[in-house]
Amino acid sequence: MFTEMSSFPSNPALGQKSLSFQITLNVIVEQFLRELLDTFVKDYLETTTYLAGFIVIAVASNQIAKYFTKSKLPLVTGLLATGIIAGPFVLKLIPGEAPERLFFVNDFALAFIAFAAAAQLYLKELRSRMKSITWMSIGQFVLTFSFASGAIIYLSPQIPFMDDMNMATKIAVATLAASIFVARSPASAIAVVNELRAKGPFTQTAMGVTVLADFLVIVLFAVTYSVAQALVQGIAFDFKYIIFLCSEMVLAFLSGYILGKIMTVVMSIRMSIHIKTAGILLLGYSVYYTSQYIREWSLAEFGLEIYMEPLLVCILGSFILTNYSSHRNEFLRILENVGPSIYVIFFTLTGAAMSLDLLMEVTVIAVILFGVRLVALILGSTAGGLIAREPWRFIKIGWMPYVTQAGVGLGLATVVSNSFPGWGEQLATVIIAVIVLNQIVGPPLFKWAINSAGESHVKAATREFDGEHNAVIFGLEGQSFALARQLQDHGWKVVIASRKGVIDEGSLDVDIQPISALSKEELKRIGVDKAEAIVALLSDKENYQICDICYEYFGTKDKVVRLNDRANFDRFHDLGALIVEPTTAIVSLLDHLVRSPQAASLLLGFDEKQDTVDLEVLDPNLHGMSLRELRLPTDILILAISRDGHSMITHGYTRLRLHDTITVVGSVESIKNVELRVSAP
Repeated sequence: MFTEMSSFPSNPALGQKSLSFQITLNVIVEQFLRELLDTFVKDYLETTTYLAGFIVIAVASNQIAKYFTKSKLPLVTGLLATGIIAGPFVLKLIPGEAPERLFFVNDFALAFIAFAAAAQLYLKELRSRMKSITWMSIGQFVLTFSFASGAIIYLSPQIPFMDDMNMATKIAVATLAASIFVARSPASAIAVVNELRAKGPFTQTAMGVTVLADFLVIVLFAVTYSVAQALVQGIAFDFKYIIFLCSEMVLAFLSGYILGKIMTVVMSIRMSIHIKTAGILLLGYSVYYTSQYIREWSLAEFGLEIYMEPLLVCILGSFILTNYSSHRNEFLRILENVGPSIYVIFFTLTGAAMSLDLLMEVTVIAVILFGVRLVALILGSTAGGLIAREPWRFIKIGWMPYVTQAGVGLGLATVVSNSFPGWGEQLATVIIAVIVLNQIVGPPLFKWAINSAGESHVKAATREFDGEHNAVIFGLEGQSFALARQLQDHGWKVVIASRKGVIDEGSLDVDIQPISALSKEELKRIGVDKAEAIVALLSDKENYQICDICYEYFGTKDKVVRLNDRANFDRFHDLGALIVEPTTAIVSLLDHLVRSPQAASLLLGFDEKQDTVDLEVLDPNLHGMSLRELRLPTDILILAISRDGHSMITHGYTRLRLHDTITVVGSVESIKNVELRVSAP
């Protein structure tokens, strides 16, 4: 106590002042710390809470949206619907202020969407159809923008939030919405093309126009956005403003070029693909951060906003990387890997931000605008096709691939919502309603158009088993002879197809058929259409031709390919081929012989009394029966069941279904007994 008192000055007045100052300082510090803590809790912990809660909802949204795809609806529609249901107007799992708090999530997603759109604009692939692509794009571009903007101004008295606007603001709203209606959906188009394995001039033109439109729409949006800002703020639209607008565009193009070069450097560094992915996403977000910083700084310093459209910068950066670097394939792989997660987050958050009450009010308006856009697409595509001298059979269906909208359109709608307080959110709701209609109607129309153009190459139906095992081996060499004889020993009927011309079989006990070409007709002549399996031992190019024909026309059950170049693995895998890599097969075989010699010996047929076969369940009486009810021979073991392309590990209560493929191991005699039971109806 004495020590504490002795620390004060001996002068009572001075001591009183010192004590008063210390108390005041303590109060100030305490207040500062409290405000700092409150700010931290409010700005960081609260945002973190919103983010954690939203991630849980996004995971659920991804699962729920898959049920929409089973009903033939697009995944995007399911994500938007889930966001709406979880949002502040229905279940309120996502509070109304959450989308505003999570603005940075949108920035990451929008940058990614721009990267993905430009990554599909690969000039080398579009060069051969550039004339048709150019005229189709111009026709749709001009008419869609003109029709949509005119319709919105005409309908403005019936649109709730536009009724009291002055003409300048109405023009701003109309041009912004019309520019977004020009957008397409490369992701949806690619999904349809991949599903139908479509290829040909019609498909190539459709993809070129779709990708080019998304590139051009961001340039158009950057211009209309700046014009809209001027109209809403009452800035004089004179020669000086035009110069200022052009300067903004030059700045954006220059920034896009620099971004592309930086992204190229990032892609060229040897490091984990996950680190590269993080780097690319951070670069995209940095564009948004820099754009906002320049905007606020210029307004504070000069009283005039310098707006560098971040979407335009990102799409230009991606375009530079895609077309002027050697890292396109790796960049595409990054986009494919991270894309599903980004889309789930973005579309769910977009759905949560929609004004459901306004959506109900503008449903009729949305349907009308959907119809106006459809008419503009038909007229624009027809005009572009006629100028480009496309065949009439393509012109009459030429508008169908371009109805679908998704990523870029929704991204631009989000920009409008965030940039124009008051009516921006309401306009975004109308635009999203139109996009949802386009997303529902568009993919089926595109599928129908591809089928009508004769450019669909879907998988043929698998041929029913006729009781006889047939195989065709392509390639005349020692391995093909050895394989043919071994298959024949197991009761298979085997043909070796040779491209070396007529072969003098002599005393050979294998049927050898010369083929002059790898065509559907030649393959059918030697019995490939009736084969249960084919084995391709030629070059990768020839093997792919064989597998492609078998996939599309014959529905061959098993396609076994000896791979020569690892780079072609994915192409064969997409056709459902069973791939054998000579460089790794022998190592894998030795590995299994070392670690599990009994199982490897059994599968390789080293024990003549044992065998392993796949049998298809064809007896309808076995449908729904459990394995324990089959009463199989005691030396028979069912290793697995293949159903709808998926392998299942079995147990006694596993129930069979018609057309299941069961893998059976056991003695030769017992396997024959089981084959009779499961294969004979």
